[in-house]
Amino acid sequence: MQTTEIAALLAPFAGELPPEQLEQISKYIDILLKWNDKTNLTAVRDPREMVVRHFGESLFAARALLEPESALDVIDVGSGAGFPGMPLKLFAPRIRLTLVEAQAKKATFLKEVVRALGFGNVTVLSARAETLTEQADLVTLRAVERFDEVLPIAGHLVKPGGRLALLIGTGQIGAAHQLPEFAWQEASKVPQSRTRVLLVGNLEQ
Repeated sequence: MQTTEIAALLAPFAGELPPEQLEQISKYIDILLKWNDKTNLTAVRDPREMVVRHFGESLFAARALLEPESALDVIDVGSGAGFPGMPLKLFAPRIRLTLVEAQAKKATFLKEVVRALGFGNVTVLSARAETLTEQADLVTLRAVERFDEVLPIAGHLVKPGGRLALLIGTGQIGAAHQLPEFAWQEASKVPQSRTRVLLVGNLEQ
């Protein structure tokens, strides 16, 4: 895709993006389209829809959660095709990112994206989240199966004083509030969606 088209599609979510980020997103889409023909990484097949649904939602979260110069430890649980973890890294290149993906084929794809985009400080773990022992300043969760089961596992990966960020449907907000150890902020509506929200919980020290 042309970077000018990507920029126009992402403007409602992320404002004006630097040219180098747009180039990286274009390269990412090319890799995703090629791999998606062989491996079912995402049900979305149209490149424009990929930009809006995957990159748009993820970059909307990035702007809410990080500054471009942020250098936090971040764990993305159930990364799948890399969302929101990879766009967080695009937005804030200094973060130390761990992508957790149990399916080996998807983990292999993530490693290819990391290599192609030249990312440093990114670890891809082909493992289930419940096997992790490390914790992070920020843990993200989006579009995972068995959400109610994975949610408390993700919560345990948050450092004291850290945050758990969920990109979810409005119908899942109630499940999140079942984690009483988190102080939940008001949900932020994702642009161009009637049901998608960003919900952030702060874990007390």
